[in-house]
Amino acid sequence: MREHTADRADTRAGAELRGDCGSCFGLCCVALPFARSADFATDKDAGTPCANLRTDHRCGIHATLRERGFTGCTVYDCFGAGQRVSQVTFGGRDWRTGPPETRRMFEVFPVVRHLHELLWYLTEALALPAARPVHADLRGALADTERLASGTPQELAALDVAAHRQRVNVLLLRTSQLVRSGTRGRGKNRRNADLMGARLKGADLFGADLRGAYLIAADLTGADLRGADLIGADLRDTDLTDADLTGAFFLTQPQVNAARGGPVTRLPDSVTRPVHWTAGR
Repeated sequence: MREHTADRADTRAGAELRGDCGSCFGLCCVALPFARSADFATDKDAGTPCANLRTDHRCGIHATLRERGFTGCTVYDCFGAGQRVSQVTFGGRDWRTGPPETRRMFEVFPVVRHLHELLWYLTEALALPAARPVHADLRGALADTERLASGTPQELAALDVAAHRQRVNVLLLRTSQLVRSGTRGRGKNRRNADLMGARLKGADLFGADLRGAYLIAADLTGADLRGADLIGADLRDTDLTDADLTGAFFLTQPQVNAARGGPVTRLPDSVTRPVHWTAGR
């Protein structure tokens, strides 16, 4: 479902927490629903294969997804949940040809995707030296999350993933406080702020708390986002041209893919520069 990136950077989380479509049975193209909108050209119910999904589990219009109105597909990443559910949880059994219980993949996949996203955040947090006071707790949460993700299909289907996410979020909040404590008062609190379409060209957001902020179509050209917490920030169509996100943390590849940027945009090492930033698409 994803577009390829223009370059590959060393990631803190590792390849196992990146989508590998070649090792997946097209689960994101079947399990997830989407509604006709600016992101998707048609409606699709959960559990129904996308009309563009071929029998080999590849996308029939992958090269022209944006032109055909499926931008939402190009920005998506499952954090490696697809290949785990396909190859590990269900032992490589294809939902098209396997026994009836393999259809449970569609129920399990979103759960594992949530868990893998948490694994990504926890791995990122453990790479931050300023979070050292909570590293032991973070390692414990990482091990717990990995154990849950390794569960059977029945265990995963019954898991209260929201409750586990809430427990992990306490540690991620503490991590954010520790990392941003060195900003000497510059870090602004914009948590959950409605900044849709905001004109923030050249804004000083060094060390800002932008958790859950709505930055859809905001102008952040040339903005200083160094050391900012961007967990859950909505960056759809956000203009990051010439912005500096060096040291920004909890920034995921799907967020970057959804934004606009250019060759001078500075990104943290945990993400890669999307191909459409350089291809003019």
